[in-house]
Amino acid sequence: MTNKRSNQRLCSFGGCDEPHHAKDLCNSHYKRYRARWKAPKGKPPRPLQLYTIGFTKKSAEQFFGMLKEAGVTRIVDVRRRPNSQLAGFANNRDLPWFLELCNVDYVHFAELAPSTELLDDYRKKRIDWESEDGYERRFMQQMKNAKIEDLMRKKLDTGDCFLCSEHEPDRCHRNLVAKYLAKEWKEQVNVKVKHLK
Repeated sequence: MTNKRSNQRLCSFGGCDEPHHAKDLCNSHYKRYRARWKAPKGKPPRPLQLYTIGFTKKSAEQFFGMLKEAGVTRIVDVRRRPNSQLAGFANNRDLPWFLELCNVDYVHFAELAPSTELLDDYRKKRIDWESEDGYERRFMQQMKNAKIEDLMRKKLDTGDCFLCSEHEPDRCHRNLVAKYLAKEWKEQVNVKVKHLK
């Protein structure tokens, strides 16, 4: 990533506009990356606390209250269409402004959203959740094909919270993203996931 005006290379950590230092990261994010991913041999993996939240069936007071109480530092929007008119306070035009009032950052990673085809198949009930060719297995395969464990290694940090619309996490892809990363990263970091509901 580069600053278009100065042509200066910037940090690749989502939402950061500090100058590049090393490994596509600014000095601060590079130090955090090294501390988390380069643990000495024989030491247990360091913890990486992630959260998930859905905005439906929540008032703005409940939603932002949960983020504040949990200590969330950044919303990671994993929706395919974050600008929906139906999203209310959670559309991507207004949400970053509200989050700024709470000292919470915002970033949208479309790479963590299901494909449009998969989303449409599920919403139009052409597939179910758990069958052989169902939503869960197809989405897990999508993440595997995209190698999101490598893609997200330098882009996620403790305090990040995956945002989607579903009220409960059980049948929401935000839960699948968290599970997938926890499994793929288990040798390097101890991913802990808390669903805010």
